[in-house]
Amino acid sequence: MTFVNRLAWFFRERWVWYLGAVLLMALVNVLGIVPPRMIGSVIDEIRTGALTGDQLQRHVLLLAGLAVFMYIITYIWITTLFGNSLLLERMLRSRLVSHFMRMSPSFFHRNSTGELMALATNDIPSIGQTAGYGVMTLVNTIVGTSVVLITMISLISWKLMLAALIPLPLLTLLISVLGKQTRSRFIAAQAAFGRMNDQALESISGMRVIRSYVQEEHDLASFDRVTRDVMNLNIRVAAIQALFHPAISLIVGMSFIIGIGYGANLVFHHEITLGQLVSFNIYLGMLIWPMIAFGEFINVLQRGTASVDRVTASFAQTPEVQDPEEPVKVDRPESIELRDLTFRYPGASQDSLRGVSVRLESGQTLGLVGRTGSGKSTLLKQLLRYYPVEPGTVLFSGVGIENLSVSEIRSWIGYVPQEHLLLSKSVRDNIALARPDASGEEIARAIAMASFTADIEMLPQGLETIVGENGVMLSGGQKQRISIARALLADPEILILDDSLSAVDARTESAILEALRAERAGRTTLIATHRLSAVMHADRILVLEDGRISEDGTHEELMRRGGWYKEQFERQQLEANLLET
Repeated sequence: MTFVNRLAWFFRERWVWYLGAVLLMALVNVLGIVPPRMIGSVIDEIRTGALTGDQLQRHVLLLAGLAVFMYIITYIWITTLFGNSLLLERMLRSRLVSHFMRMSPSFFHRNSTGELMALATNDIPSIGQTAGYGVMTLVNTIVGTSVVLITMISLISWKLMLAALIPLPLLTLLISVLGKQTRSRFIAAQAAFGRMNDQALESISGMRVIRSYVQEEHDLASFDRVTRDVMNLNIRVAAIQALFHPAISLIVGMSFIIGIGYGANLVFHHEITLGQLVSFNIYLGMLIWPMIAFGEFINVLQRGTASVDRVTASFAQTPEVQDPEEPVKVDRPESIELRDLTFRYPGASQDSLRGVSVRLESGQTLGLVGRTGSGKSTLLKQLLRYYPVEPGTVLFSGVGIENLSVSEIRSWIGYVPQEHLLLSKSVRDNIALARPDASGEEIARAIAMASFTADIEMLPQGLETIVGENGVMLSGGQKQRISIARALLADPEILILDDSLSAVDARTESAILEALRAERAGRTTLIATHRLSAVMHADRILVLEDGRISEDGTHEELMRRGGWYKEQFERQQLEANLLET
């Protein structure tokens, strides 16, 4: 019942369709008892010499008409039942992707990409198979077996029926033992499939690195081990499944032996006719499929239950950050303030930010600098509401971030992260992702602000050039500028650049920063960078060290203090002068 309970919402929604399919299947099973009965009657009529040509013709026409009618009904219930199972798969995939969209970054730290892909590509089809093929086998088992047994008792001989079914208790024992094995082995096989997905994704995305270090053979050997593990675990599943059919066939064969032997004895003693014996054996043959179907049902149910448990476990994981019950409405962020903000990543052993306090008014530019790992990116992510923070430590317009809608906060922000993710689409589509309805002039303006116009002219198809997976056809600087153009196209109230100019040269950086100052007057900008020239113009600069603010002020003030900022700035200027000469 676990499977039904997990998917009760779907069965309640589609119960009419399932009921119709079940009733039609039951009708087909009921009609299926007619031909054997007619065959037995014809044999008895032939034996007694009572069969005429007209009677034979009527029997043949009736059988032909019945076959056509059953064909039509079967077509209807198959399309209805399996149409529902495909609909379930579609709904589950949509819910799964929607669920992924709502999850916080920590969710993706806990679950690998391969495991999440396995849910959509392996587990959901298994659930759909149970909701379609599993229902079919269950109904055929219950209805088909019941109809045949009732017919055997009422029309032929209850003694012969009981004798022929003596081996059937063995079937219950068989299914109990093999069913448990199937489920446990299938869960292990699904987990291995997720690991194989991870390995494949890593190999494909890191192909250039693998080749540059001549590690092709090592990577192939590693992938071979993973695929061999998947193969072996699936062979173990198949080995259990392969025992169902032969064992069921053996049990049915024992029933045939009893049916023919004991039935012949009953015919000899005139308790049943020869035609009834023939009909009985046909009915006994009709029990083969319900028995096999029952084994199939247990097999499919075990796999479906294992899969629905995995999918449900994923759905059960809720995002750490959720909207408040009654979010406060703020028209626009007039200010951004951090009050003694301390933050630690989930599962980490120490704080990444310690007592950070800063206030930024609308229209100002904040620069964040510091050594690698000092907490610059972590600080910026707190504004995106990726992780829960202590109430009252992050405020927009004086309102705690915990009291604001997540979607509203992110609608204010244009974020350009360190890792530039581009879709396998055209340059135009990647830039217009922020605003799909943007005009050509607006896209061109964003491209110009990102200093990418000259590069567009050099691309083979201009804006329509396909960039490849994650921008494989572009350089690092081009990827960064497309990401910047995408953020600028949205014209956000707050622009966050997280080390987003590291791959461009100094001249391009200067052009982009000049465009930002001119075009974003009155809008808030936060820039985290290792290149200090990118924040010289900022209204305020924070130097972070081990998650704390070690220096705070404008460029001129920090230069006068003679701390880390001045030392690093002079070193970078010297390096730039040496490169120019």
